[in-house]
Amino acid sequence: METQVKQGESLTRSAFLLAFDLRKQKLTQRSELGYLLRAATLAELLLAGNLADESGKARARTAPAAEPGSLRAAVWEQISNSPPRSWRRWVRKDTGKAVRVVRDELAAARLISVERHRILLFPVERITLRKAYLSRRLAERVGRAIRGGRPVGHLDEDVRVLAALATAAQLRTVLPSSRETRLRQDRIQQLSAPVEPIATALRKSIEAVRAASEG
Repeated sequence: METQVKQGESLTRSAFLLAFDLRKQKLTQRSELGYLLRAATLAELLLAGNLADESGKARARTAPAAEPGSLRAAVWEQISNSPPRSWRRWVRKDTGKAVRVVRDELAAARLISVERHRILLFPVERITLRKAYLSRRLAERVGRAIRGGRPVGHLDEDVRVLAALATAAQLRTVLPSSRETRLRQDRIQQLSAPVEPIATALRKSIEAVRAASEG
């Protein structure tokens, strides 16, 4: 059985589910999740023809059919009201809000539950999967796409793009080590081809975030 998430936002919502570590029962790399979600939304818009790549910059074309308040609608509004700017700029913009928007969408769809409480004066949020098998199957499909087996051209587009973005974000639920990423560079380049400027922008954004935190 193929794992699908709601049509129209499959990449973004799937990316959120893909970031859930089933062993630890929590989201992994939470501080970087917003970059992945923004990149997934940009990929949706690019593949649908709503955006075009113009010499490494995102240019608005036709408006998407997007629900008001969705991340897709918000990203489209930002880009359509701006001159062409780099993909990296749009990957890095409002990442915290991106997490909250997609979290609320998944909670409304009853795919996750969100519990909030306080420890001393600090708010704490616990996210639980309602259907863990969705994340498990998705991780298996994406992992197989990265590690090979089927030719890249035979993969479903959503799995192919998720695999490209997951490797660009160095998502540990899919690729546990940077060594494994290096071993599969040719495969990853093939996976990334349809959304290459976005995958590159995501990779550079994550590298910059990690370099800053290490510094």
